[in-house]
Amino acid sequence: MSYQEKEREMSTQNDVKSVLSSATNDEASTRSAILTVGLIFIVSLTALSYVYMSFPELEENEKQYMKLPFHIEDAKNLGKLLERYKDLYYFQVLAGLFITYIFLQTFAIPGSIFLSILSGFLFRFSIALLLVCTCSAIGATLCYLLSSLLGRRLVYRYFPDKAKAWTIVVNKHRHNLLNYMLFLRMTPLLPNWFINLASPVIGVPMIPFTIGTFFGVAPPSFVAIQAGQTLHKLTSSSDAWSWYSIIILCVFALLSLVPVLYKKKLKEKFE
Repeated sequence: MSYQEKEREMSTQNDVKSVLSSATNDEASTRSAILTVGLIFIVSLTALSYVYMSFPELEENEKQYMKLPFHIEDAKNLGKLLERYKDLYYFQVLAGLFITYIFLQTFAIPGSIFLSILSGFLFRFSIALLLVCTCSAIGATLCYLLSSLLGRRLVYRYFPDKAKAWTIVVNKHRHNLLNYMLFLRMTPLLPNWFINLASPVIGVPMIPFTIGTFFGVAPPSFVAIQAGQTLHKLTSSSDAWSWYSIIILCVFALLSLVPVLYKKKLKEKFE
């Protein structure tokens, strides 16, 4: 065998070793990410259990209502229960809603709309709005981090072409991402859980994501909190919405894009 052939064979063997090593590292890294997400989920469940255990002793007929609300009747029963204890155990009730809301948002579990309605039922409007916006921002950011840890790996492994295309679009509009995030949060074009999971994958930075979430969820939360003040009259979560509130949200959403259009016009003018 000539020297050149030996050299080519060694080069091929090194390439194979490199590919195998890279695959092994990726697999180990993915496994580590899955374990981290699982650990975070267990810690979150522990915190949720602690809130439940630290709540005052409930009567036997009340225990059935102490659960995550997944429809309006659950929210009504839980609201009546918490209202009885709110005056004596104000901070326990507030902390319970706070941790539960963040838990649902973090793991993209449905039901946070009912907690927004409950906040309006239990607390003053200003406190309820601050609570919902803060929980939404914290929970969405934690969901963003979890997706960044695991979701990015999965998407780039199985859908590399789409991921690259999305990233190019995000980079093209990088200077206006805050406005786009506000728009998406105010409109029902995409569900919030999808925005939370997809944003880190396509390269949306965390700061405009978090700020846009905090302020963007305020208008729809305004509607849900107002509906909470008449919780006993609601028959479903859709009762919180009217054509008037939808039109107002659309107006706010369009206003969030005005700076983008203005900057684009200025750029075209000076070019």
